[in-house]
Amino acid sequence: MNFDAYARTAVELVNAGLGDLDGLRSLFREDLAWMRDEVAEKDLGSFRRAQRRLRDIFEYGTTGRDTEAVTELNALLEAYPVQPRISGHDASDWHMHVTSRGASVSSEYLAGAVWGLSVWLCEYGSARFGICADERCGNVYLDTSSNNCRRFCSERCATRSHVAAHRARKRAATLTPA
Repeated sequence: MNFDAYARTAVELVNAGLGDLDGLRSLFREDLAWMRDEVAEKDLGSFRRAQRRLRDIFEYGTTGRDTEAVTELNALLEAYPVQPRISGHDASDWHMHVTSRGASVSSEYLAGAVWGLSVWLCEYGSARFGICADERCGNVYLDTSSNNCRRFCSERCATRSHVAAHRARKRAATLTPA
């Protein structure tokens, strides 16, 4: 069972643009195409509320407030309970899912996301939850670096931030009298 994939769904949700139903639909990868087809306007509110609560968890983790992160994750685990099931298309493709088919799209997706993030916290600690250091971004990420030193959600943000800092230093150097 790939718990990291479930934890990444939490990251994807927090970083998603949920302005409308089309924005929500773009959240679902190809392996979740059935969710994209079944999601309804009524699910949008659940996803938005969960998005805010999951962002809070990342903020708690990045500021060392583990107890608050755990409390919020436990509340979300209660709101979106996990029901394991075996899934697959034939005998060579059996694998586990952590939610039950038949629930609403929001319950199905959110149960997996919350479960994955909870397992991640127990395995690696909330210090591995990150918020991009580029002020123009604000995306969250899971720090998979070997020494817990990641600061940006992507190479693009890291490069953009470093270039901006370099340009600011150059500007400051030219404005400072010798």
